[in-house]
Amino acid sequence: MISFSNISKQYGKQILFVDASFQLNPGEKVGLVGPNGSGKTTLFRMIVGEETADEGEVSVPRKMTVGYFRQDVEEMSGRSVLDEAIAGSGRLGDLHHELEALQNAMSDPAKADDMDRILARFGEVQEEYDHAGGYGLEAQAREVLEGLGFDEERIDGDVGALSGGWKMRVAMARVLLGRPDVLLMDEPTNHLDIESIIWLEGFLTSLPGALLMTSHDREFMNRIVTKIAEIDGGEITSYSGNYDFYERERAIRETNREAAYARQQSMLAKEQRFIDRFAAHAAKAAQVQSRVKALEKIEKIELPKKRKVVKFDFRQPPRSGDQVVVLEDISKKYGRRVVHDGLSAVIRRGERWCVMGKNGAGKTTLLKMVAGVLPPDSGDVKLGANVKLGYFAQQALDVLNPDLTIEEQLQQDFPQESIGSLRSLAGAFQFSGDDTDKKIRALSGGEKTRLVIAIMLLNPPNFLVLDEPTNHLDMATKEMLIDSLRDFEGTMLFVSHDRAFLRALSNRVIELGGESGTDAEPHLYPGSYVEYVARTGHEAPGVHT
Repeated sequence: MISFSNISKQYGKQILFVDASFQLNPGEKVGLVGPNGSGKTTLFRMIVGEETADEGEVSVPRKMTVGYFRQDVEEMSGRSVLDEAIAGSGRLGDLHHELEALQNAMSDPAKADDMDRILARFGEVQEEYDHAGGYGLEAQAREVLEGLGFDEERIDGDVGALSGGWKMRVAMARVLLGRPDVLLMDEPTNHLDIESIIWLEGFLTSLPGALLMTSHDREFMNRIVTKIAEIDGGEITSYSGNYDFYERERAIRETNREAAYARQQSMLAKEQRFIDRFAAHAAKAAQVQSRVKALEKIEKIELPKKRKVVKFDFRQPPRSGDQVVVLEDISKKYGRRVVHDGLSAVIRRGERWCVMGKNGAGKTTLLKMVAGVLPPDSGDVKLGANVKLGYFAQQALDVLNPDLTIEEQLQQDFPQESIGSLRSLAGAFQFSGDDTDKKIRALSGGEKTRLVIAIMLLNPPNFLVLDEPTNHLDMATKEMLIDSLRDFEGTMLFVSHDRAFLRALSNRVIELGGESGTDAEPHLYPGSYVEYVARTGHEAPGVHT
C-alpha cells in the first residue's frame, strides 16, 4: 500500500498540504479531486519520488511497480508506434528489446568471439521474458493501441510523424502495457475520442492493480472509481463511493458543519455575554475565570470553504432564418481516402446536432466545411439568412494575443463593455481576482480554452460550431458552460467526447460512417443523444454497451 502520513508541503507562500494523511490500498480505484493548484500533480510526483514532503512521510513499498501517465510527453522518434509503446512498458519492454538486440548479435559475424556469452545471456533473457508472458506482448500492444484509436497503418508507422495528441496516446499505451501494481493517471481522457474513452473505461475497470486518477469527465470517473480523495485547504479527505456520491456526501457534510458552526457560535456568544456581564463582579470572578479557560480550550469549528461558481447571464443572439445551413451533395477526400461522399443535410433554427463517428470518419472535416475554413471537393455548403456563425476549434486559441493580459484581451475585443461586465464574464469562466492580470502566454491550454469560449459567448453568434469545446475544462466550468448553452436560443453543430455534454445539449444526431463505423453512408437520427443510445444500443459507433 502507499501511504501519506502527516505530510506538509509548500512552495514559497503557497501552502499545499498541512499535516495531511491518505492511504491507497491494493486494488483500489480512487479519483483524486480538488481545485486547480490544490496539489494533485504534486501528490503524484511525491509517489514517484520526483518531489519530497517538507514534513511527514510518503511510504511506497520498494518492490511495488508504479506507472505514471502525465500530460507532458517527451519527444518520440526513430521507432514505429508499436516499438515505442513496447519500449516504455516497463521490465517486459526492456526484455523485448534486449532479445531483439541479442538476436541481431547472434547473426553478426563480427561478434563470433563473444558468442558464448551472447547465447548464455539470450537463454537467461528468453526464460524471464517467457515466464512473464512476453510472447504475447506484441499482440497485447496492438490490442491496446487499437483500443486507443490507432489503425494498423499508424501502429506500424513512424511515431515521429504523429501529432502531440496522438503521441499522448502512445505514452498512455506504454503505461497501460506495463500493467503496474499502481497506476497514476493525470487527466487520461483529454486527448481521447468517445470510442477510446469507453474502451479505456473497460480496461481500467478490469485492471487488478490500484488506480489513482484525476479526470474532468464525470461519467468516466463515475464508472471506474469506488473512492474519492479530495484535496482542499491543505487536507486530504476520503469519501467511499463514486463522484456523484462524493458530491452528495460533501454537500451533506457542509450542511452539518454549517449547523455545528451556528450552534457553536451561539454558545460562544452566550458564554462571552456572561463573561462581559460579570467580569467586574468579585463574587463571580471564579466562574468568569473558569469560563474564559473553557473557551480557550474549545476547538473552533470553521465554516466549510464554498466553491465559488460565478453565474453569468449570456445574451441571446439575433434570430436567424429557418434554414441555418444546407449541405448539398458534399464530397471530400484526402489523397485516396474518401471521407465524405455525397453528404446532404439541412440544419434548421434551434436544432442542436452532435456529430458522431469513429476516428477518421470526418467529424472535424465536416465542421471545418460548415465553418468555411475548408472547401468541399464538390457540392455546396449554403448558410441561411441572417446566420452569424461562431466556430470553436483548438486552433481558435491562436486568435489570442500572447503579449496581453486576460483583462487587456477582453478590453481589446469588447471596447464598449464596462470593466465590471468583463470581470463578471471572466469570473464565470473561473478567472477571478489577480487571474485577470495573467499574461496569455503564461496560460495553460485549459485556461486559453476557457478564455476563447468566454469571448465567443459574450456577444454570441446564432450558429455555434464547436469542435471538442470541453477539452481541458474542469468540471465546474464545464457544468457552467452546459447550463449556459441549455438556455442558448440559437443553433448548434458540435463534436464532443463528453457524454454529459452530449446528453444535455443535443436534440439531433448525425452518425458518420454509419452504425458499423465503416460504411460511407451517414445516418441522421431525429432525436437526442439519449434517444440515439437507446435506439442503437451503443454510446458511440461500433462500441456496444
